[in-house]
Amino acid sequence: MSGGSTPVAGGYMRQRHSQGYASSGDDLEDDACSRPQPFSPSIPRAKTWVEILENVLWIASALFIIYYGDGHSNFIYLLWHDERIRRLPLYLGMVLVGLNVAFFFYTSMLVWNVRRFDEKWESFCISALPYVTLLGVVSFFLLSFALWPIWSFLTLPLLFTLFMASMVIFPHSMIGTLRPQNDAFRID
Repeated sequence: MSGGSTPVAGGYMRQRHSQGYASSGDDLEDDACSRPQPFSPSIPRAKTWVEILENVLWIASALFIIYYGDGHSNFIYLLWHDERIRRLPLYLGMVLVGLNVAFFFYTSMLVWNVRRFDEKWESFCISALPYVTLLGVVSFFLLSFALWPIWSFLTLPLLFTLFMASMVIFPHSMIGTLRPQNDAFRID
């Protein structure tokens, strides 16, 4: 009886800890639970240096925009005090951006409570995705219209840069204690 098999009524049964079992490699199903899953949230994917450099460039360019503003005063001061800005579209655009941020935080908190990824996420968040996209596009146009008198055509890359920097910062803004615990029990 080679290969670590034991006679059983009607045939042979493979034993897990026999000498020939580890070297054969023909039974991959028994080893499936000990391999890391490709989409497992407990094992984060390491970022490459190119991704890190891109993130640093987005954040640095957003800080440059906020600090230098129009060259005479910073971006925050311009938003509060410059008369060239159209106020009503600016306020409406900021309210829509605030609604999007609130929705993103709400859905990210909702995901922490989901046991299986496809339980509630697909039904709730994906059905609301067109509305969030519409809010984002409308807020982008409103903010572009409001800030156009100051930067003219440079308003579009300015807003896009601020958006990308916020998308880089947003995943790191979550509180570490809210990370889901790995409730999967292994049976070996």
